[in-house]
Amino acid sequence: MSALLFNLFALFTVICAVGTVVNKNAVNAAMCFLLCLVGVAGLFVQLDAYLLAFLLLLVYAGAVVALFLFIIMLLDVQGKQSISFKSFSTVAAALAAGLLLVGICSFATRGHLDAPNPNYGSGVGAALKPYAYQLFTTYLLPVQVMGFLLLAAMLGVIVLSRKLDAVEGTS
Repeated sequence: MSALLFNLFALFTVICAVGTVVNKNAVNAAMCFLLCLVGVAGLFVQLDAYLLAFLLLLVYAGAVVALFLFIIMLLDVQGKQSISFKSFSTVAAALAAGLLLVGICSFATRGHLDAPNPNYGSGVGAALKPYAYQLFTTYLLPVQVMGFLLLAAMLGVIVLSRKLDAVEGTS
């Protein structure tokens, strides 16, 4: 089952990445990018890296994609409509119904949850200590560089919005 889920998440991620690149409408491309990040988070969950999946969704899908959409809507970028969304909506609805059916069948065949084993060992928080240690020792410089890049992107949005306000104020 895990190989099937990995293949589904990988295929979903690749299709959304291609949709990001091919889409001419900037808002639709940003939404495809958001779905691509959700697929990558699913792959992280498959690798038992729950913290990385959560951080990916929180930081990139939550903040960066919102920033992209803010910039796109602020600049009022108009793109050409590349595909008809009636057929796309039908395909998406069929895919969602199929995934729901697979989930219901999976729950019906294996409908019980195993009781936790009290002799299992360390708790959930103990698994986060190696992440924190690596984050603040080995990967401190890359984390600071990413923080600086996010700060530069935020300042860029502020500068762009100030220029647009100044241009609109003179007309």
